[in-house]
Formats: sequence, structure tokens, C-alpha cells
Amino acid sequence: MTGPRSQIIAVNDFAWQAFQPGITFKVLWQDPPTKRRAQMTHFAPGAQLPLHRHVGDELIFVIEGAISDESGTVTAGNVGYRPNGCVHTVTTKNGATVLAVLTGDIEPATDRERAPRSEIVTLSDLPWIEARPGVRQKRIWEDKSTERRALLARFEPGATLPPHRHVGDELIFLVEGANADESGVVATGNMNYRPNGCVHAVTTQNGATVLAVVWGRTEPV
Repeated sequence: MTGPRSQIIAVNDFAWQAFQPGITFKVLWQDPPTKRRAQMTHFAPGAQLPLHRHVGDELIFVIEGAISDESGTVTAGNVGYRPNGCVHTVTTKNGATVLAVLTGDIEPATDRERAPRSEIVTLSDLPWIEARPGVRQKRIWEDKSTERRALLARFEPGATLPPHRHVGDELIFLVEGANADESGVVATGNMNYRPNGCVHAVTTQNGATVLAVVWGRTEPV
């Protein structure tokens, strides 16, 4: 197989950095030219982010705990989407750990004006769709104009994705289980980045649940 290899991102290899009282974060991946990054943020009980505006959008997955804003509460295992221009505050009563994929920046805000609200996606409300034998998907979010999407994929034990090429790139987070490709095994709680042009096959021995954020598409090779 030719093309760049996928990159395994071991989350524990990154140090927590202080952001403000009660909030720490670690940047796991970034692409400065496109202002995209993936980061994990930990909120201590009672921590809060003051009113701010998203210049670009953000997709979050709550790993543990819960966070709230003016649209409601995102609990563990669910997703929140903050569209470009969204203005909100973020609070947590008992603490939370959150994975966020951002495009753009965040800036302080003084009022909400007519800003778009954040959206909450309860994954249990979404249907499973058969993608191929042994692999099902829940389609979480999509922007067809830019070929961006987020999905949850469930691999049954022994399921495989045959060799394919990424036209555009992809980030995955292992919610549970493990999968593997030519770069090695991606275990629970870690990430894998598949750059544009990456050609690989994906396997899982005992099954896996994966959150994927995709820019572009894949094609068989």
C-alpha cells in the first residue's frame, strides 16, 4: 500500500495544561493552516467558561460527566455541536471530560444578539444503519457543502474494512474496544488520524465503537 500512514495518538502521552481555574486541556492534533484541532478538556466540579463566541464551529463528545449551556445538558456518551457564530456559556455541576474537534477560534463575547444556538445530539435516539457486514453506523452530523460529517461506528468482533484510500482526512476516537491498521492497534480512549491519501485496511479482533470526524470521503483501492 502506498500513501501516508495513519497516525496513532496516545492520549496519555500529552500533558494537561492549565486554561483557567478548574479547567485543563491537552491538544491532541492540530492543522494550523485550516485552524482545525482536536483537544481534550477536563472540567472540575463547578467550573465554567464565561460567555464566548465560536468563530468557526465545534463538535464535542462528552466522555464522562456532563456539561450544560443555554440549550441544555450534554451527558456522557452524547454529542454537542456549536455552529459558527454560536454565543454561549458552559457550566458543569459535577465535572466532565470532553473531546472537542474545532475549526476556527473562540473569542470573548458580551451579548448573544441573534447568535445561533448550540445543538445537542442524543446518540441513543439515532438509528443504526448497516454499512457493511459487521459494521453499523449512526449518522450524527453532516455538512454536505464541505463533505464534513461525524458518525458513530460499531464494529462487531472480527469485522474488517478492506483496503481503501482517504480522499480528505479523518480523525477517530475509540469509545470502546480496539481496532488496528498497518500503523498498529488503537486502544480505548486513544485516537487515530488518517491523512489525505492514506491507504489502509481496518480490523478488529474483539469489536470496537468508534467516533469518527471525516473531511472528505473514502474510495476502494
